[in-house]
Amino acid sequence: MDAGTHAPWRYVAATAVVALLGVLWYAWWTATGAGPLALCYVFMPVGCAMSALAVSALCRSGRLGPVARRFWRWLGVGSLCLTGGYSLLAAAAFAASSGFPPMPLAGALLVCAGVLAAIYAVVRVPLGVISPSERVRQWLDRGIAFLGCTAVLWHFGLAPLIWSPDPWSPSFTVMILLAFLLAAGGITKVSYLGAGPVDRVAVRLVAATGLCAAAVAVLAVRGSHETAILLAQAVILPAAPLLLTLAVRCQWNSTGRPSRQANTWLPYLAVAAVDVPVIDVLSHPAGKEASIVALSAVVVTGLVLVRQYVVLRENTRLLREKRASEERLRFEATHDALTGLANRALFRDWLAVTLRSGDATVLLVDLDDFKTVNDSLGHDVGDELLVAFAETLRAAVGDDGRVVRLGGDEFAVLTTGPGGEALAGRIMAAFRDPISAHRLLVRASVGIASAPAGTAVSSLLRDADVAMYTAKQRGKANWVRYATGMEKPLVAHAQIGGDLRRALDAGEFRLVYQPLVELRTRRVIGVEALVRWMHPERGMVSPAEFIPAAERTGLIVPLGRFVLRETCRQSAAWLAEFGPDVFQKAGPNVSVRQLHDPEFVAEVRAALADSGFPAERLILELTESAVLRGPQVSRALHELNALGVRLALDDFGTGESSLSLLRAFPAAIVKLDKSFVDGIELDEPGTAAADARQAVARAVVQLSGALGLDTVAEGIENEEQAQRLMRLGYTTGQGYHLGRPMEAEQITRLLAAQRDLIAAAA
Repeated sequence: MDAGTHAPWRYVAATAVVALLGVLWYAWWTATGAGPLALCYVFMPVGCAMSALAVSALCRSGRLGPVARRFWRWLGVGSLCLTGGYSLLAAAAFAASSGFPPMPLAGALLVCAGVLAAIYAVVRVPLGVISPSERVRQWLDRGIAFLGCTAVLWHFGLAPLIWSPDPWSPSFTVMILLAFLLAAGGITKVSYLGAGPVDRVAVRLVAATGLCAAAVAVLAVRGSHETAILLAQAVILPAAPLLLTLAVRCQWNSTGRPSRQANTWLPYLAVAAVDVPVIDVLSHPAGKEASIVALSAVVVTGLVLVRQYVVLRENTRLLREKRASEERLRFEATHDALTGLANRALFRDWLAVTLRSGDATVLLVDLDDFKTVNDSLGHDVGDELLVAFAETLRAAVGDDGRVVRLGGDEFAVLTTGPGGEALAGRIMAAFRDPISAHRLLVRASVGIASAPAGTAVSSLLRDADVAMYTAKQRGKANWVRYATGMEKPLVAHAQIGGDLRRALDAGEFRLVYQPLVELRTRRVIGVEALVRWMHPERGMVSPAEFIPAAERTGLIVPLGRFVLRETCRQSAAWLAEFGPDVFQKAGPNVSVRQLHDPEFVAEVRAALADSGFPAERLILELTESAVLRGPQVSRALHELNALGVRLALDDFGTGESSLSLLRAFPAAIVKLDKSFVDGIELDEPGTAAADARQAVARAVVQLSGALGLDTVAEGIENEEQAQRLMRLGYTTGQGYHLGRPMEAEQITRLLAAQRDLIAAAA
């Protein structure tokens, strides 16, 4: 600890020594009667001077904030006034030839000023910010406590002093009265003082100094005049400076004591305190005293009644608020915050109650393609759509069922009985028109399941869930009723999803490559990479079977990462072996989930860096549905384009926004969808079918040429199709006629043979 930390103890020790000397002097004088009586007047001014020095050291320590500094400065002023007042009294005692001199008028005024300064300091201590109702109740409590405390001090101290047969001087009586006020006010104040700038224990010690005056008053009326003065001046009053220096020590070490609950029992203790003088008056009736004591008891009792009324009213208000809060919490626990519909927990309770006594039918209603709305238009629009969907669904169901939101874009309807088809039809009809403020046209898939009384809740919900997913697999925007065995395809689908993780870890996926061919020379200039799954038990699993499962589970991201890195590695090897003129491009397919992965662009950059494959020879093939997926996808595509990677728009011509995409999407290659190639060689010129098919193919190649894009015709199955496409302007194609998907070794042999042929021709 630093030197300053020891400073308060020095003053505490000094005032303690002064107080001890006063006690020893009184004992010596009582035993021997030797020595001048004037010495008894020295201890109080010396102790007050020590306490004034202690307060000054505290104020200069830099430990106090503005509020605490103001409190202690006023106490310092009070200590100085007391020092001056009692110094004048000591001087008068030494000047007198004998006896006990009266307090000089100047000394009495200084003592009164010192006590008033202490009272002012205590009154100005803040109690903290409280509400108006708390402030009213606190003032009532403090008023009751103050009256109860002063009633006791008045009856046993001040009143006997005033009406004593041997009356004391008016100045002495005023000083005692002020000290009583300090004690009562301080005790009341500290009872409501929590953590704050002024230490609570310090205020309690300051208030205790007033009790010294109470002891003096009781002594003055109970003992002899001479004994009262000697005890007061030598023993009792010097304890007040000691208490003040102890208060300085508490404030010095205070770091803001923990807040505690106010003394709510204090008003009741005050009532009990008032009863003490009442009982005493009844035992020893006295005319003047009885009326004052009775009046104080009546006032305190009335204030207690008012306080009880205020507390009762406040408790009633708090009880109302508590009940409202509980109701709100119960509602929030059982209802969806966005739509206001019942939630899954309440729905299960309803369903359990229904199944105990009768049949129940559940309709699971799922909003089709809701994720597309969220991704393309944002979550705020998505939330508005969910609210509008809930309102429309509730209106369609009406009084025939209870509508709930299970979570996300999934809703449910609970109705009694075995029906549900008619209700599903009304739900479908309700969404034929656009909804929400954005006038969005949405569709829903509905799964229906019914169960008799006694069926488990989980069983009925599982059946409805199976029916709903079946409706989605059948093309969405329809309803399906559950039938026994309907879950088997879904279970098999789920099992494929479970096997995917294991297959990735076991290395069961491999790539095959379909050649990209220059139509005029039939030379292979690149490949499209396709993933295959060699299952250890089932053999070759079709991509049409496992790709949707990978998309659904999110495993398409690590699977796509494998395809990307393996394509770059193998293509870099071909490029190194056969040269840039022979091997010009390699194109892996990219899924929507990959484009939403914030690490995808970094993964492409890493795959290119690790393999050494040039970015401009990597072709990432994307579908129109992947491109139309919001700002995250658009940002990723433009970053890839800036990286030098070329982007190919696969299956072009099948979507509604294909032409507009060519302006917004940084594409380098357009791949004509197979549906415009199939049968193009069979159409007779001049027929409507031939004209339409060829018009689309011609428009795509002409538009791409105008925009500086390359074109690739997909799905070429015979030579006639190849010839027709060349006449329309296509230079590159792929399909079974030009080359089936094959292993990397076969592509290597094909490129080697092609290189040898070119060399021989040269």
